[in-house]
Amino acid sequence: MAQRVSRVLIVGGGIGGLSLASALCDRGLAVDLVELQAEWTVYGVGIIQQCNVVRAMADLGLVDRYLDAGFPFEAVGMYAPDGRLLAKIPGQRLAGPQYPANLGISRLALHTVLSGAAIEKGTAVRLGTTVERLDQDETGVDVTFSDGTAGRYDVVVGADGLYSKVRGLLFGDKNRPRFTGQSVWRHNFPRPVEIDHLAAFTGPDGNAGLCPLSHELMYLFVTSEEPGNPRMPADQLHTLMRDRMRGFGGLIGALRDQITDPAQVVYKPMEVLMMPAPWYRGRVVLLGDAVHATTPHLGQGAGMAIEDAVVLAELLPQDAPLGDLLARYMERRYERCRFIVDSSIMVGEWEMARRHDVDRIGLVKRMLEVTAQPV
Repeated sequence: MAQRVSRVLIVGGGIGGLSLASALCDRGLAVDLVELQAEWTVYGVGIIQQCNVVRAMADLGLVDRYLDAGFPFEAVGMYAPDGRLLAKIPGQRLAGPQYPANLGISRLALHTVLSGAAIEKGTAVRLGTTVERLDQDETGVDVTFSDGTAGRYDVVVGADGLYSKVRGLLFGDKNRPRFTGQSVWRHNFPRPVEIDHLAAFTGPDGNAGLCPLSHELMYLFVTSEEPGNPRMPADQLHTLMRDRMRGFGGLIGALRDQITDPAQVVYKPMEVLMMPAPWYRGRVVLLGDAVHATTPHLGQGAGMAIEDAVVLAELLPQDAPLGDLLARYMERRYERCRFIVDSSIMVGEWEMARRHDVDRIGLVKRMLEVTAQPV
């Protein structure tokens, strides 16, 4: 008879790790979570939770917690640089007719919901701590932590992001993130009434978008080509972001002059990683950005991490050999995540090549079809 998993360590307190912690606690497993940051802060402004992600949050039992913290919407609008509507793509209510198709939410609000749920359900959280060493055998993993303590677990999950320490301990440094040549700029604004959906604008040099986060708030994002991945001076971020918006008219153009405080601009180079299968070794498995970091062009990066959590939370408690369970995890996740990573990178390459003959609307529709399929 297979040894059932009862005690799990999750390394990383981001979206994927917290989602998994909450779901495993629901299933009666003992969960420890360590997070490297001593102050549990979150990066960025807002996040798009598309149809499949709302469904995943329902699968995790978390959807009701976060609906009031965000802004529900039904459609994605595709616009020309001057603001003309090109297409409006309806979403699907995959979580059920009582739930919205999509949700925009601030990263802080999402973190508050996820961390609150995980701790309330029994996750033991330690901040300012990560793993230093992993020694595993057929029945468990002996973990040495960075604070000198140790513990033994049935399974260790690396949910520690793009520069994953767990990935390095398992596989060395052969899987490294790659800068794509683009960056993304973000800024919050008061939400006008007409931005009641995700509005995506294709520009001459990049793309921009507006996503509602609450009844009062939305965020603007703009992508740009940044050869050589230059270091941007923090006191000039407002001027540099305005410069990247010069090809847009309509509402995007009108917002440009309102960007006056560099401290309100969130700038991030786009780095990607698609690690070959398998994403596990023995009793240690990876999820989220640690194995499939993507660009924001299709709005699915965090969603793929949450779906990873859904699948692992379903599989890990099952009475079957762990190797079989982790093999099933790969079967259900690898091609889906690769489609998102490859498609998102392709959109960025279209932008950098100034390709205006491509069917971007068709690709978005295809992405929605693929992600509507069960995980």
